Order: sequence, then C-alpha cells, then structure tokens
Amino acid sequence: MTRATRHSQDGVVGHDKLVLSDVAPPPVWTMHMTAGGVIVDGMGPTSVPRLRVLSHRRHLGTRRRVGRPSGPLAEHWTTVGGVEVFYRESIPSPDAQVMMHLHGFGLSGRYLVPTAERLAGEFHTLVPDLPGFGRSGRSLHPLDVPDLAAAAVAFLDDRELKSATLVGNSMGCPVICEFARQNPDRIDRAILVSPAGGLHNQPLQRAISQLARDGVREPTALMSVAVPDYLRFGVPSTLRLFRALTQFPALERLLQLEVPTLVVVGDRDPLMPSPARIREIANQYDALAALVVIEGAAHAINFSHPGELANVIRLFMADEPIVDDENSPGRARAYEFHRGARLPHRDAQDRGPSVEKGLQEQHEGAGGAREQALQAEGPPPQPDAIPGDEADPGEEQDRRPESG
Repeated sequence: MTRATRHSQDGVVGHDKLVLSDVAPPPVWTMHMTAGGVIVDGMGPTSVPRLRVLSHRRHLGTRRRVGRPSGPLAEHWTTVGGVEVFYRESIPSPDAQVMMHLHGFGLSGRYLVPTAERLAGEFHTLVPDLPGFGRSGRSLHPLDVPDLAAAAVAFLDDRELKSATLVGNSMGCPVICEFARQNPDRIDRAILVSPAGGLHNQPLQRAISQLARDGVREPTALMSVAVPDYLRFGVPSTLRLFRALTQFPALERLLQLEVPTLVVVGDRDPLMPSPARIREIANQYDALAALVVIEGAAHAINFSHPGELANVIRLFMADEPIVDDENSPGRARAYEFHRGARLPHRDAQDRGPSVEKGLQEQHEGAGGAREQALQAEGPPPQPDAIPGDEADPGEEQDRRPESG
C-alpha cells in the first residue's frame, strides 16, 4: 500500500491511501529497433530504449455487466490476484456438494452452461471464466496449464470453498489433473469430459486438423458461442497455449489421480483415441476411474449432449453404475465400458435387478464396428503407443466419399 499527498483549495494537506491494485502496472523498458540500420551517435546501432506502459484495462476483462438470471445460474464478478474474474453460480444450499466446471481451450464457461444448469439444483455449482478467457481479465503474463490450475485454486479461495468436485472439458481436464497434483486435498472427485492433450494431439499440425474435423461434427449453435470467445482470446494466445496443451503429459497426470474419477468420451471425437484404446490402457492400471462413452457425441459434450452427460454425472456422484437415461430426448446413448476395481460403488444387491439388467443389455446391444472393438480383447499397448499412426474410424469416415 502507498500514500499519496493531496492539497485542498484551502491549503490543507492530507493523505490518501492507495492500494497497489488501484494503480496502473509499472512501466516496462523495451528495446526498439529503428528501421534502415540507422546509427544514433553515442548509443550504438539500431537499439533505442522505449518506455512501454502495460495497460491496466487488460486486467479488468469486459465491462462489469450481469444479466438477469434466466435459469438457476446467476452471473457475478470478483477480483482474484488483481484480475477481474467473471463467473456463474447457483444459489448454494448448506448441505450441497460443491461442483466447479472448467472450460476448454480458447473458450469461456458459456458453453458449459447447458450441463451445469441441469446439475445446479443438486450441487453448489460454479462456472468461472479463467483469467485470460471469456469475459475475465488477463494476467500480467501468459498462463500455461499449471498457472491455470493455480488460478482455479485461487478462485476457490476467493469463494471461501475448501474443496470441490471438478468437471472439465477438453483443456479443463489437464487443468484438473494439475490441480489435483498441486492440491490433492482440495479436490473431491474428478470428472474429465473429452480429456484432450498429450501424444494423441501431436504434432501441432495434427491437432489443428483434428479440431477442424471436430468443428463439422458439433451443433451449429456452438458457433455463436465459440467464435466470439476465440476472437476475444486472440491468435497469439491461441497458438501459444495450444502448443503448451499438446506438450502437457496428460495421460501421466490422469493415471496419477487418487480421487474417484469419471472419464466421458464421445465416439465421434477426433481429438480422442477410440474407446477401445482407452479401455485397453485403463486395463493396465488399477485406477480409481470409470469410463463412459456417449454415442453420437463429438468433443464438446457439455454443450451438445447436456442431458446424457448430466445423467452420467449424477450416477457417478451417487456411486451407481452408469446406465442410459431412457427419458432423455434424442437417440444418443451413454454406457459404462470400464470400471476400476477400487472405484467406490454400491453392492450388487443395492443396485437392483433393473440396473444390472440394463448394464448387461447395453453391453450386449452395442453394435457396429466401434462397439465390436470394445468387446475384442487383445494384448494391451504401452501408454505411448495409444495414439498410434493409423487413422481412427472417424478419420476414415471423413475420407470416404458420399454415396449417391
């Protein structure tokens, strides 16, 4: 904190207290190269120091506007580490479990709202825009995955919440894994939806191609959410963070999780290995994890299949086996295809015959090439062999010419 002297019109001298966060960031000296190789006397060739002042506006995010609640999530603002953070929150009940939803790469929490709203009546739900994303302000330096995990911890501190179940999509999943590594006592459960990152998305050119294929598989309504978010995030930030994300040891961190974990994938997601490969690697480890596939879903499951995903999350939180919700509209189907032996679950007699029968019917009724691959048992690959060089079924489908 600093004191500033002020002089009133009557000559009285006073002092005002200024908090450091209320003033602009300190100036930074940079070297500016002049054009044409001009040499300035006494200063050497081409290098001229210029004073660059960091903008205070960049830490404030968008203007502090909050919309009228149209659902169970209300809009709020707070300041975390000198950065203004926008977030959505349900009205908490004293005994509700805390559930925080973390968005994907380049996006805000807006596309997570369809699923979050369906769970807001049962959990104390929070959906923040992490610093640098969406309507939140930017930090002084670009954030990588560990920095974003630290920002999520700081947000919980700001909300005075001791721990939470974390629900992430895409980039939000590596952030959750790093969150758990840094602060294992602050995470209750991990729900990883389309956990991209790592070898399967390398090199960068491959990841960009995967993103392009995913774009045509997502609902067209997602464009109105994603395009403004990506434009606001910016091209330099996009390339920098995307490169950091593809180099993050996502699989290693996931296998290190020591909390009950749910992994949800779509069978049309080009950014993920096939469910068969995921199950093969899961069989090699005694992980606290259940694996679930949602048929017909691509990468942004939280937006495209909120009903199916919310049902899966509810069952997981209740330690129930995952079965499809027959009352959910549409033809998409969700089913569990792996459950770790150490994962908490209710005894068979407590589940009821209908649930056991439903599990059996779903596994037996899974048709098509991808579902048949789930039934095929073969020698499990090593972790670094999961990505493979061969195209997944989705890639082959994209290359096949249309009939007719």
